[in-house]
Amino acid sequence: KSVPSLSLMQLLQRPQGQIVEGEIRLNLGDKAYDITKVPTERMQTLRGNYMSMIFQEPMTSLNPVFRIGAQVDEVIALHDKDGLSKEDIKARTIKLLEMVGIANSEGVYRMYPHELSGGMARRVLLMCALMDDPRLVIADEPTPGLDLDLAVHALDDLRGFADAGGGVLLITHDIELALRVADRVAVFNNGTVIEETGVENFSSPSTLRHPFSRALWHAMPGHEFTVAAGAAGKGDE
Repeated sequence: KSVPSLSLMQLLQRPQGQIVEGEIRLNLGDKAYDITKVPTERMQTLRGNYMSMIFQEPMTSLNPVFRIGAQVDEVIALHDKDGLSKEDIKARTIKLLEMVGIANSEGVYRMYPHELSGGMARRVLLMCALMDDPRLVIADEPTPGLDLDLAVHALDDLRGFADAGGGVLLITHDIELALRVADRVAVFNNGTVIEETGVENFSSPSTLRHPFSRALWHAMPGHEFTVAAGAAGKGDE
């Protein structure tokens, strides 16, 4: 499931991974791009400004040799259109850290990634993904490592972003998480989308067409797991 998201961001590492056929259309309203053919220089302006990603492994997404503040400042400066001074950029970084629930924002600003907990690092990545108001946010398992309150806060941020007109592509094994954020759900099995449906159809297994989708419904907490033998098979939840 992570491979399609990396493809959307043109981040597949060659030669192990590459797009050999097909199109990925990014529609910005006045202009559309086929991501498979966009030059690297143009992708650097699309990433961040129009599309961003919350990676599954936060500790490998932050540069270990630079402080958190320096890394966030760099992102803000890279996309700055207002001519902000270094002091203004730092002030904005600290304010953004506070907005994602980091109380010791001044302290975290001076920390290195290894000094952060997994939950704090994930909140920093969530902040970086949303800071430039992109059109699309790809969230690859955005809540592991967060306690319940922070997970709810992160989901509310993503839901609020979507309600304001943004697009969210949420990749998760947690069906209940998907139902909280998404309008539509695509179910993968053995690397293939076997069913795509509105979240309202997950209110009952009778509204789901594929046996594997019904198996996922029964596997949710509070639902009795009574699936016919062989219905689930192998694959990703």
